Amino acid sequence: MERTCIIVGASHAAAQLAPSLRQEGWDGRIVVIGDEPHLPYHRPPLSKAYLLGEKNSHDLLIRTEDAYHKVGVEFCLGERVIAIDRACKSVTLQDGATLIYDKLALCTGTRVRTVALPGAQLEGVHYLRGIADIDRIRRHVQPGAHAAIVGGGYIGLETAAVLRKLGMHVTVYEMAPRVLARVTAPEVSTFFERVHREEGVDIRTGVAVAGFEGNKHVERILLGDGTALPASLVVVGVGVLPNVELAQAAGLEVDNGIVVDACARTSDPDIVAAGDCTMHPSPYYGRIRLESVPNATEQAKAAAAAVCGKDKPYRALPWFWSDQFDIKLQIAGLNAGYDEVVVRGPRDTGRSFSVFYLKSGRLLAADCINRAQEFMLSKRLIAEGVPVDAEQLSDEAFSLKSLFDTTRQQSV
Repeated sequence: MERTCIIVGASHAAAQLAPSLRQEGWDGRIVVIGDEPHLPYHRPPLSKAYLLGEKNSHDLLIRTEDAYHKVGVEFCLGERVIAIDRACKSVTLQDGATLIYDKLALCTGTRVRTVALPGAQLEGVHYLRGIADIDRIRRHVQPGAHAAIVGGGYIGLETAAVLRKLGMHVTVYEMAPRVLARVTAPEVSTFFERVHREEGVDIRTGVAVAGFEGNKHVERILLGDGTALPASLVVVGVGVLPNVELAQAAGLEVDNGIVVDACARTSDPDIVAAGDCTMHPSPYYGRIRLESVPNATEQAKAAAAAVCGKDKPYRALPWFWSDQFDIKLQIAGLNAGYDEVVVRGPRDTGRSFSVFYLKSGRLLAADCINRAQEFMLSKRLIAEGVPVDAEQLSDEAFSLKSLFDTTRQQSV
């Protein structure tokens, strides 16, 4: 009898896991169940090229329908899995149908964190997660009108940059004392605040949002101090939550994510998980949960191998990126626990420099702004554990590449 692998979630991870199953030798059925009506698509361009209108929904597809068809991947779209029965090895869909699996892959991703504020249900108040969200936002984009961004994280700043390009008056409201406070050093926050202000974005930090007002459609944003400011479009970007409820209800181990090993196996030998929803071991940073495309893609390869009975541990170094105006920020590694920040290049003028995060003299992470080569070298320095010197890192005349030569000479 033909075996079946069911993939729950038509995400970045699913888009990689399905064809990787074939590459690893899976010869049974592969069924991907997704709650959106779309094939898996690239999400990072949503807040950029798609919102700008430079790309359509077909342009966003990770793979074409034909590509999946060639490797025999079936899709069940616009449908949600509501329960997993591990004893019967079945999943129940929202419409009541039951599907039997031999192997199950959970690629359930994350969902936006919502705000329970007065007026949050008004038309014109949006979250940004999928194609449908952007389609709704676009209907409320009006040049000259006021847009309010609640949250100064990457999504908030990327959206602010695009809405500004589209001719709106944009204000970013951030509760913390600086933008990107949870993810980057003050030096980088200050830089992005400067750039956004130079581009005409009003950045307000240390500000609490109390609610929204309007007659059916949002007209004003209310601040904690009682101030009311105009806003005909609101985009809330205050983080995401991992979709772990299915796994938890099925009795799988969950801890701020579906707990998996280095090969993406859950606590059930017939179930793997990959992508933003997983809590997994990293050889560099201990147990982590990552929200990134590279993580979803690489972990999905390990999961596909595990489904086919092979051990191919996922050991990739985390990396991320953000595009805002003419800036390409590339991030190598995770900076949690750093005790020293080293800046390379001018951060108070221009738009190109790097920031290195060190802990006990060891390189943990790097934020590289319009410096692609330094990003690539930083990835290698972290992955290979190359010793670094703060003074050399800060000196633009010093070649980072030469650090590898030094290491090679020492090992000879």
